[in-house]
Amino acid sequence: MPLKLAQRVLDLSQPTVMGVLNRTPDSFSDGGAFVDFAAALSHAEQMVREGAAIIDIGGESTRPSAEAVSEQQELERVIPLIERLVNETDVPISIDTSKPEVMRAAVAAGAGMINDVYALRQTGALDAARDCSVPVVLMHMQGEPRTMQQHPHYKDVVVEVKQFLVERILACEAAGIPRERLLIDPGFGFGKTLEHNLELLRHLREFATLGLPLLVGLSRKSLIGTLLGGVPVGERLQGSVAAAVVAVMNGASIVRAHDVKPTVEALKIVAAARNGEC
Repeated sequence: MPLKLAQRVLDLSQPTVMGVLNRTPDSFSDGGAFVDFAAALSHAEQMVREGAAIIDIGGESTRPSAEAVSEQQELERVIPLIERLVNETDVPISIDTSKPEVMRAAVAAGAGMINDVYALRQTGALDAARDCSVPVVLMHMQGEPRTMQQHPHYKDVVVEVKQFLVERILACEAAGIPRERLLIDPGFGFGKTLEHNLELLRHLREFATLGLPLLVGLSRKSLIGTLLGGVPVGERLQGSVAAAVVAVMNGASIVRAHDVKPTVEALKIVAAARNGEC
C-alpha cells in the first residue's frame, strides 16, 4: 500500500531508496561535507535527480562515540533545509531525530516521516509522534550511540531484535499511533557485531511476519568495510550496493543509501527480475 507522508505519497510497491543527508560535522560517512547549507541543498537536489524516493535529513550524528548536540543546534541544522526542500521538490522528507521538539518542528516545516534510532523511547517522543500524525520508523538499537559498540551481546539476535520491535509497536499503539503509520528497522550496526549483522541479514524475512514495511540501513557501514578487508568508508560503494540488493531480495521495502544513483539502478534490476520482466 502507498504510504502517505504529509501531503506526499511514497509508493512501496517496488524497492525504494531513501537518500541520506547529514548536516553534521562528525558523521561517519561524509565527515561534514554537507554542513554548509548550499552544499546540503545541492546534494539533496542531486539525490532527487538520481531517483531517491525520500530524503532523510539528520542534524545529529549517531555514529559510535559521537558527541550529543543540543535541541537548538539540531533545529538550526535541519529546519531551514526542510523548509526549502518542501517548496522545491515533490519528494517527501524524513527527519532523522530522537528529540520530540525536533520532530514537531520538522513536521510543522513539512517533513512527512520521523526516523528515530531510539524507536520513540525518549521522554515525550511517543506523544510527539502521535501528535505529528506522520509515519514513524522504529529502529532497534542496543544501548545508545555513544557506547553501543563497546560490548554488544545477544543470546539470539534475530529473536531479541524482533521482540524489541514488537514491544515498540505495542507501545505506539497504546499511545494512539495507528499500526498503519509504523515502519520497522532492525538497526544494522547499532549495538551489533559483524556476526550479529550478518545473522540479521540472513534472516531478514523473519521480520516480514510483523506485517509492516521494513527499512534497512547498510550503506557504507563498518561491517562492509570489514568484509572487504578493511577498506575505508569512501571505498565501500560496491559492497553497499550488494548489501542493498541482498536486503531487498530478503524483504526490505526501503533501503537507506548514501550513493543513490547506483543503488537505484541495482534495485531496478532486482525489481525487474522479481516481477518476471527480464
